[in-house]
Amino acid sequence: MEELFKKINIKPKDMSLYENAFSHSSYANEHKKKKDYERLEFLGDAVVDLVVADYLFQNENETEGEMTKVRSSYVCENALYEYSMALGLNKYIKVGHGEEKYGGKYKKAIVADIFEALIGAIYIDLGYATARRVVMNIILPYIKDPTAQFFSDYKSALQEYVQTEQKYLSYNLIKEKGPAHEKEFTIELEIDGIKLGLGVGSSKKEAEQEAAKDALSKLAEVKVE
Repeated sequence: MEELFKKINIKPKDMSLYENAFSHSSYANEHKKKKDYERLEFLGDAVVDLVVADYLFQNENETEGEMTKVRSSYVCENALYEYSMALGLNKYIKVGHGEEKYGGKYKKAIVADIFEALIGAIYIDLGYATARRVVMNIILPYIKDPTAQFFSDYKSALQEYVQTEQKYLSYNLIKEKGPAHEKEFTIELEIDGIKLGLGVGSSKKEAEQEAAKDALSKLAEVKVE
């Protein structure tokens, strides 16, 4: 991990935190480790949210609603995945043999979680100031680049369309598989009874967003035609 630490300019004190930050639950279970990245990811999620919210409050003269939308786009799963891949964090992820067989090191949810787990580890090990610096160095270039958009709230966009057109929208769970810690949900979206979108995700919310995204792309094609 020395290469990574040099890239983000930190000098770790407690390496065990970073070992945990890159250990998926499948690896921890397989090697009878007591800790995986989930607790650090929970903490890192809050730190990243705070850093981005604080930056927007200090530097943008927008309403609460507008700031919430902007923050959401830069802390959503798509954005966290992008940050992780840009840093090459997936190289350090440790997953169990079964998870590795199914491409665990490249799964969007896992790769995105690892970014937050790393920030959580930095926060515990080196304090908020260092964690904030690392987050800002990684995310600020994206915020300042108008072409770097991580639009995530497809459900809200679709809801606005449905309300405007006075149509009925429903999300239906059609498949659920996998163990409790590695669920995969498939959601089918209907507008006025017509099946228009399909989404798969590691949570129902993620699957619904993917289904809404699918529906919006199909609606856009219809409008173009």
